[in-house]
Amino acid sequence: MMKSIIIESDKREDCIRHNSDQETMEKNDKEQAKLRLMRTLVQRHDPSSKEVDDLMLRRFLRARDLDVEKGSNMFLKFLKWRRSFIPNGSISPSEIPNEIAQNKMFLQGFDKKGRPISVVFGARHFQNKQNPEESKRFAVYVLDKLSEKIPAGQERFVVIADIQGWGYANSDLRAYIGALSILQDYYPKRLGKLLILHAPYIFITVWKMVYPFIDNNTKKKIVFEEDKKLKSTLLEEIDESQIPEIYGGQLPLIPIHET
Repeated sequence: MMKSIIIESDKREDCIRHNSDQETMEKNDKEQAKLRLMRTLVQRHDPSSKEVDDLMLRRFLRARDLDVEKGSNMFLKFLKWRRSFIPNGSISPSEIPNEIAQNKMFLQGFDKKGRPISVVFGARHFQNKQNPEESKRFAVYVLDKLSEKIPAGQERFVVIADIQGWGYANSDLRAYIGALSILQDYYPKRLGKLLILHAPYIFITVWKMVYPFIDNNTKKKIVFEEDKKLKSTLLEEIDESQIPEIYGGQLPLIPIHET
């Protein structure tokens, strides 16, 4: 009788796995069909989109919950913005000297999922009142660098935002919201996780003003880490050999403009 029960249990598990596999296949087929339709639509409006691979198109489609029309509009808006804001195809360090001089952004290592890891120090950022557009160019420079580091088979990156020592002198709502808009509108489905470390109480006041501008998909990726659990939390997702030295790991920080 026990053998019969085990056999029946195995049959149920096989049936569940079969149904799950079938649902996954049907979901993938549905997505592929919508992706083909999206490609047809965007190429009709902008022939240059023919050069774009399916992975990029799929990110925009998924960012709009597989709504072909919304995904297509989002992608076409991206192409138009890219040509206008980055006419040379990329941002040169010579276009962002003040941002680079602050030495606030670093890029090194990968987490256990193969996502590149960046570290940014909020207390090193100061508002650029003479040229506020430079902060937007720096955001694009950083996002392009991170995207270039993503290996095949992975589509996202991780950012560690260290806010230790942050004060009102570092507050820059325009830059924060500008970078956030660029990330959400033009680099959808790229952020894998944003870890916020050592956030002082004063930072939370500004965070509450930024929070309404964060879409629901991005909100799910943001985590405030407790100081006392920092090393153990990092080790859950990152091998010690890939954790920056300042957090108890083995990797030295590398300025993003030197990568």
